[in-house]
This record gives sequence, C-alpha cells and structure tokens, in this order.
Amino acid sequence: MPDPVTPDPAPSLAASEKPSGKTRMPIAVHTLGLAVFALGTSEFMLSGLLPEIARDMDVSIPSAGLLISAFAIGMVVGAPVLAAATLRLPRRTTLISLITVFGLGQVAGALAPTYEVLFASRVVSALACAGFWAVGAGVAIAMVDKSARARAMAVMIGGLSIANVLGVPAGAFLGEHFGWRSAFWAVGAASAIALVGVATLIPRIPVPAVKPQLRRELVIYRDPQVWVQIALITLAGGGVFCAFSYLAPLLTDVSGLDSGWVPTVLALFGIGALVGTTIGGRIADAHLFGVLFSGIVASTVFLVVLGLFASLAAVAVAVAFLVGFSAFYTAPALNARMFNVAGAAPTLAGATATAAFNLGNTSGPWLGGLVIDAGLGYTSPAWAGAGMTVLGLAAVGLALRMQKGRSVTVATGGPSAEPASERSASSAAAPPA
Repeated sequence: MPDPVTPDPAPSLAASEKPSGKTRMPIAVHTLGLAVFALGTSEFMLSGLLPEIARDMDVSIPSAGLLISAFAIGMVVGAPVLAAATLRLPRRTTLISLITVFGLGQVAGALAPTYEVLFASRVVSALACAGFWAVGAGVAIAMVDKSARARAMAVMIGGLSIANVLGVPAGAFLGEHFGWRSAFWAVGAASAIALVGVATLIPRIPVPAVKPQLRRELVIYRDPQVWVQIALITLAGGGVFCAFSYLAPLLTDVSGLDSGWVPTVLALFGIGALVGTTIGGRIADAHLFGVLFSGIVASTVFLVVLGLFASLAAVAVAVAFLVGFSAFYTAPALNARMFNVAGAAPTLAGATATAAFNLGNTSGPWLGGLVIDAGLGYTSPAWAGAGMTVLGLAAVGLALRMQKGRSVTVATGGPSAEPASERSASSAAAPPA
C-alpha cells in the first residue's frame, strides 16, 4: 500500500519543475522562507523586550510574558481555522492578504496605549501569521517530492532561524536604545518588504480541476498517529520555549550579565538555530526518528545544564547556542512527519503542525511564568522545560512503535493497516494552490 502523497498543487506545475533528491528548491519556497523571517521576528522578539514592556505597561514580567502566549494562542486557533476558511481561495491572494493583516497588526502594537490593546494586537497578528504558515507550508510541500519534504520545510524554518540570528537580537537592540515600540515598527517595515516579495515572486497557480473539500481533509483526525504527532511537537517545542521566553531576565538577574548582552546571546541562540535547521533538514528525510530522538535528548540535557549552572555566565551563553541548535535541528523532522502521517490533507497538515508548535509556545511560557510566580526563580523554567522534553521523548517512542506496528499490519494485509489519511488519499482533491 503506498504512503500518503501530496499531489501537485495544480496541473500547470510540470513534474520537471518539482525538485527531487538534491536538486534546487523552487524560488517560491525561498520566498516563503524570507517572508517567515518577518513573522518569526515578531513571534520571538518579545523574549528580549519583556523587561522594557513590563516597565512601560506597569505589569509584572510574567504578565508581559503572557504576550508571548497570546501570540501562540492566536497561532493555535488561527492555523486550522484560516486553513479551512481559505481552502478554496487562490494561494497567492491568500498569502498577500495575510501578510498585509500581519503588518497592520505590528503597527497597532507599536501604537498600543495600554497592555490590553497590545495583547489584542498580538492575537490579531498571530491569526494572520498562523494562516500564512498553514497555507505557505502546504504550498511549499506541494512543490517538492516527498523525499525532499524536510528540506523544503528547512527552507521555511530557516526564515525563523535567521529571525533569531538577526531579527530578534535587532529587536532587543532597538528596545534597549530606542524603546520597545521601535522593534514593532521595524517588523512592520519588514512585513511590507515581505509583501512585495510574495506578490512578485510567488507564482499564480491555477485552480485545480477537482476542488479541495474540507470534509476530505478533516478525515486525517481519525488517525491516532496525527494526535501523537501533535503531542510530540507541542512537548518538544514547549520545553525549549518555556526556558527561552524568560532568557533575558535569567541572563541579567541570575547570570549577572549587563542588559546589553541580551541581544548578543539571543543572536547566539539564532545562530545555533540556523545551523541546527540546516543540518537537521539535510538528515531528517533519511533518518527522521534518529533526528527526533537525538535532538530532543540534546535539548533535555542542555536545559538541565542551564538549570544547574545558570549562575555561570559563560555556561548560560554557551547553552543558549546549544539549545537553539537542538531545538531547530528537530524542527524539519517534526514538520515532515506531520505531512507524512497526514499526507492526504496537505493544507490541514500544515495548519495542524503550526497549531501544535504554538500549543508548545503557549504552554511553555505559561508554565515558565507559573513556576516563576511560585517563587522558584528564573532558573525554574529551564527545569520545567526539561520535564516537557522528557515527555516529548516518550511521545517519540510511542510514535515509532505505532509506525512499526502499522508497517507490520500493512505487510500482513490486515484490514486496519490503512490509516484514515491514507484511505482518503486516493480520492482526495489536489491540494489548494
């Protein structure tokens, strides 16, 4: 029985245009990665701005940290909802609309007079960001062969990595010298540039002959492997961002570094993320579970080291780089596996992966704020994050066991061999494009 596959996004995309093996990625995939740079900068830059925002808005640092969770909540809700709502709309028009709304959300955040308005602007921006991720991931996956899915996702996730290398530290620098609102204005400008790139470089793809149907894509949620993958993504990502979200106060209050060091350390996290994404994307297509196990084990070890030795500035700085590497090393594999188990529904697969990552980005900062409020100090998020990644390792083991069990059933021709996503693959419509 064949694995679920992602059909071409439209009849006009010739097979020769789709890369296989080590061939070059389409320019449209790289364009999506560049747009993700703006999205990722906005999503993660608050980790370097929390003290400034807390002082200006007269709230506690854990309350300011809820702005990170607010963005993540918007991503969780927005990814599946907007993916479903735009399922039959032209892909380029949808992407243009979403990046425009996202940019306007950054302007609203820069002008926010109160914490409540800033909170609302984060949710609106997140909804648009989620929709862009869900639609963009589906387009990227549809444009490459199954053997290159992790590489395609690595290009998009590379936009996040570059955001952590350049965008997030730049946001922290702007916040330190010109006020936190200047960082929002800068992301708004980056969004405008991304809008131009999407409008000019993403091709107009004809509507497929068979209209995509939400009912056909929703069938993926009958497959227990999809739910295990949701849990895995949530725990792996949440564990890292439980600690990362409170990295700035940890560096200044525990490690004893001057606040001017924060942008540099955030840049090191981003460099680690970029290196990790590059290496993980190249390995994951051939060794998916090996990448998952090794990456999450590494994240767990690094978080424990941070919890034990955060008072040593050199250790905290080094761990920031290493955690960035391990977290993003696993990201292409986490995304690719979701598309593998939900291949009959590429748009909802992308939306589900996006929602799962942001369930982690919601629960992680929330748990980190909870343990800080409990009086356990700024090192406690590292310990709480390590607990989440340990549960993530258990989810990897369960996913591998389920896949092996299904393979055995397929080999023996059992009636339950075919997951819901595969049963609908032969009749599913071509993905929206």
